[in-house]
Amino acid sequence: MGQSSTPPRNVPLGLVSPAPHIALAERRPVVAAERLIAEMVPPPRFEQARFSTYIPDQRQPSQAEAVRVLESFAAGLTPRDAAAKPAKKRWFARSAQPAPTGPGGVYLDGGYGVGKTHLLASLWHATPGQKAFGTFVELTNLVGALGFQQAVKALSGHTLLCIDEFELDDPGDTVLVSTLLTRLAEAGVKLAATSNTLPGKLGEGRFAASDFMREIQGLASRFRSLRIDGEDYRHRGLPEAPPPYSDAQVTDLATSYGDGASLDDFDRLLAHLSDVHPSRYGALLDGVDAVFLRGVTAVPDQSTALRLVVLADRMYDRELPIVASGAAFDSIFSEEMLNGGYKKKYFRAISRLVALARDSRQIAAAS
Repeated sequence: MGQSSTPPRNVPLGLVSPAPHIALAERRPVVAAERLIAEMVPPPRFEQARFSTYIPDQRQPSQAEAVRVLESFAAGLTPRDAAAKPAKKRWFARSAQPAPTGPGGVYLDGGYGVGKTHLLASLWHATPGQKAFGTFVELTNLVGALGFQQAVKALSGHTLLCIDEFELDDPGDTVLVSTLLTRLAEAGVKLAATSNTLPGKLGEGRFAASDFMREIQGLASRFRSLRIDGEDYRHRGLPEAPPPYSDAQVTDLATSYGDGASLDDFDRLLAHLSDVHPSRYGALLDGVDAVFLRGVTAVPDQSTALRLVVLADRMYDRELPIVASGAAFDSIFSEEMLNGGYKKKYFRAISRLVALARDSRQIAAAS
């Protein structure tokens, strides 16, 4: 816990932003392409994720089956540098059998909070050699930062590429990702992905997916799909999200927290996100240990909502507790949004924001 700071006298506590606070809405991080590549690893909350630490729900046999399949998949992966070495010639040995054809990857499909990211991170940790891990958004951002050819070059020597939260938001992404994964698969890179949507249904409800069915089906053919059933583990036996704090309480708790606390008005932060590329949202949170938000309200439009989804993912990756006033996080997306083509993104964001809001109790108890 950081040191406390005292605001100026005669100024209402709820209107002051003490010096130690980090204002996310005032940050404009610049991220080098090298950092984007170096950070393609599982997020901090999954640093210790292993198949042995995944606890399957005994009522859901598909969870234990997924572990078995992924362990077998990992065991069959060979570092690319080792695979590239020519085998010694054996004059009297039987000729080698051709490698089996078929999908060059696995695709974990399931609802929210059933442990798909834990399993994907476990696969990454169990795989030898050079490998990369990132969300679908981070992958497309990498291509945007490096350029397509350079991205292919940077990733084509990897043994495995793990893509979390695989979703297609527009036709451009469909063609881009289809082409990228085709090039990487041809180079020998194995693929693994998680999503809340079966491969053949990607893009459904968001754009004229039928016009891009060849690309979508091409993506689907590269994966063996594994369905993981179960309820959101973040809500198994846990209490509901705590009620929002008052504005003054949020500021007071941020002051008590001190260094590592970010303090922002929600509407100002949302406006600022439009000026920061989503690939930089992780850097936006550098040095932040807890997020304090005043005046949470319903998100006004879909573009803003999608940016908030990315920020929520980055906060969740870093396990940043959120202390907030205003509306509860399960009410910030409109019914139209929750019933539209991006509903799975919004439900995931709600699940994660509520989980982080629960963690605010620890901050309140320590103050």
